[in-house]
Amino acid sequence: MYRYLDLIDSPAALRALPETALRDVANEVRECLVDTITKVGGHFGAGLGTVELTTALHYVYNTPHDKIVFDTGHQAYPHKILTGRRDQLPSIRQKNGLSGFLKITESDYDAFGAGHASTSISAALGMAAARDQLKENYKVVAVIGDGAMTGGLAYEAMNNCGVLKSDILVVLNDNNMSIAPNVWALSNYFSEIFASPTGRRLRESILGVTDKMDNLGDRIRGIAHRMESGVKAVITPGMMFEALGFRYFGPVNGHNINQLVKMLQGIREMKGPILLHTITQKGKGYGPAERDSQFLHAIGKVDKITGKSLSKPPAVAPPPTYQKVFGEAMVEICSTNKKVVGITAAMPDGTGLDILQKHFPDKVYDVGIAEGHGVTFAAGLATQGIVPVVAIYSSFLQRAYDHIVHDCAIQHLHVVFALDRSGLVGADGPTHHGVLDLGYLRTIQGMVVMAPKDEQELRDMLYTAVYSYTAGPIAIRYPRGNGVGVPMRPMQPVEIGKSETLRSGTDVAILAIGKMVSHAMKAAELLEAEGIKAEVINARFVKPLDTAMIDDVARRIGRIITVEDGQIEAGFGSAVAEHLAQGHDHACDLRIHGIPDVFVEHGTQEELHADLQLDAAGIAAVTKDFLSDSVMRHALR
Repeated sequence: MYRYLDLIDSPAALRALPETALRDVANEVRECLVDTITKVGGHFGAGLGTVELTTALHYVYNTPHDKIVFDTGHQAYPHKILTGRRDQLPSIRQKNGLSGFLKITESDYDAFGAGHASTSISAALGMAAARDQLKENYKVVAVIGDGAMTGGLAYEAMNNCGVLKSDILVVLNDNNMSIAPNVWALSNYFSEIFASPTGRRLRESILGVTDKMDNLGDRIRGIAHRMESGVKAVITPGMMFEALGFRYFGPVNGHNINQLVKMLQGIREMKGPILLHTITQKGKGYGPAERDSQFLHAIGKVDKITGKSLSKPPAVAPPPTYQKVFGEAMVEICSTNKKVVGITAAMPDGTGLDILQKHFPDKVYDVGIAEGHGVTFAAGLATQGIVPVVAIYSSFLQRAYDHIVHDCAIQHLHVVFALDRSGLVGADGPTHHGVLDLGYLRTIQGMVVMAPKDEQELRDMLYTAVYSYTAGPIAIRYPRGNGVGVPMRPMQPVEIGKSETLRSGTDVAILAIGKMVSHAMKAAELLEAEGIKAEVINARFVKPLDTAMIDDVARRIGRIITVEDGQIEAGFGSAVAEHLAQGHDHACDLRIHGIPDVFVEHGTQEELHADLQLDAAGIAAVTKDFLSDSVMRHALR
């Protein structure tokens, strides 16, 4: 099928090819990516933009002995193709298939796992430091996208690189097209001079000769350095990186593979921190992705020619997504409340804040991939009477934990947290599952934590968070995907710490939170068909708990099972157990059902819920097992 790609089962096979073949190899990698991902879906545009860069890196560097650390993993599909996983690519992001990100257990060529952004330089520097500690000999390269450079972690790492002066190459994959093509030519010329063997020898000769010339030598070296820096300052953005201790090269055309190979070969033997700035185009080589890089950042099955989705519209329109409901509710609130604003960390479309942005552009702050800054920024707004609604994916907010504690909670600031993508998110897998939020939020003093059972309750909880609770931070966590289809009505407040009983029963009480409430209701129907009467309670709040309700069902029924799509440790069920353990005057059997102490792999939400018995059938089965155990325990007493 492919002239060259069929022969490449590893980068070693790529390196055996003549350099003249690399342009064709890159074209075949891009063709393979388009052919496969348009059929099965996955992250798309970023990988198309890094085909030549990835091919050149594996051609010049002796991987896996040399280490290439990719940021996030969106840009690493070509890397998977060239490292022996081409035939497995159709399984990407599917259950038991390839991860959509980088994973050290998946391949020796995945030097570091990557799901969240801005980690590559820190990890690569750690590898370089380990190499130096162990007196080993290999090269380390970090490939970071320009979006990830909005994260402060990248600059912390770069500053440390300059201090340690370790041999490391950072490749800045800049797909923002902010450098005009006419600048490339002049910049490329000087970059090639600085990186060429002749340029290196000239620089080393100047250093060698002037080392023997005392003060005069110092002045000559200073003049030479200022000349080189002056050129870079005039034609490139490199002075910022030079100030951090890096030697800067670029910007260079990231789609000219022969030039990339030449640059990398020149840089490879240089010492100290080096930064190569490449300009690439997201979606390169696939017209629909070039025209709409944001829409085709990640895709489902699409028509290869047009890029249009192949998914057939359902006969009946599905309920709106929680993200859309949240965005539209924000528009309603901001229409009448001038003090409310939205904050996102580079995900306005993913969180639904793009809806608010269209109506009130000055009401939305996109802080970039900088969750910690976003939270403290919100705290600053709150000190001045603004009500910030911080909309960040659940797993991404983990990066800002100290900021929630130190800057919001300790100061009792009214900051609203909207945790999108809570629970099991599906194909993105363990780096994106939002299963820790109930535990990491409820342990914060003064924090209110709630989860809606449906889209209308999300609206009500957002209204509550903005208007009804101002004593400190308050969080709403809700899942990815569509709501359950309830009719919409005007927003109204929810009583803080108050649950609701949805179904009465006498045999067992199922206390469910968030998305699990609808599953619990269906489970109760299955149980009733077998003669088991289950009471179902929508807990609503993880903190503060409805302790009066818990005491009531403990006395009346004596058997409680808690259900959550979060980690069992420290979560909702743990909170209920803590309350029951306080020595109340009633005996109660308790089963905590949720996500065990494992990192859940990728798959559809439905597959993962079934595997973990968090779907209706699973909850019913766990409940029956719990009741059997409870009866046995009581019989033995």
